[in-house]
Amino acid sequence: MDHLFFGYFAGVIALTALLVVAFKNPIYSALSLLIMFFHVAGLYVTLHAEFLAAVQIIVYAGAILVLYLFVVMLLNLKTDDRYHSQWRAAAFVGGPLLVEFFVLLAGSLSAPPAALPRVDIETGDNTLAIGETLFSTYLFPFEVASLILLVAMIGAIVLAKREVPETPAS
Repeated sequence: MDHLFFGYFAGVIALTALLVVAFKNPIYSALSLLIMFFHVAGLYVTLHAEFLAAVQIIVYAGAILVLYLFVVMLLNLKTDDRYHSQWRAAAFVGGPLLVEFFVLLAGSLSAPPAALPRVDIETGDNTLAIGETLFSTYLFPFEVASLILLVAMIGAIVLAKREVPETPAS
């Protein structure tokens, strides 16, 4: 039964992630993103990580998405076709990422599962276990994710930047 729920959540997450990128209207993209956040939280629940599910809903669905919607409303973005005609660039970036995905998938299927740290159910200190695991075992992927988020922020700033018309010298 767990595999069925995991497959449902993973399928909806993949579909809504594609819709976030495919929709031209930013409101529809934001709603797809909201559905994706809730399904990621459901995926965490199936993995018995209730704390992460609560953080996912509070931080991402509650705060970041609302902030994003405010920015969209303030900038009055209806549809912007400037960036939807860049399929060649998307294929150039997406092709190697797809190859990397399949290489990692093949590697994970052939490698034995890594030993995860045990969490003491009696003490219930799930947050401590997450912190220790994140900053010891998974420090490098955590730093890579931080770098990707930094690049995404810089890209968003570049995309949102408007050109200011030059004033004639008098």
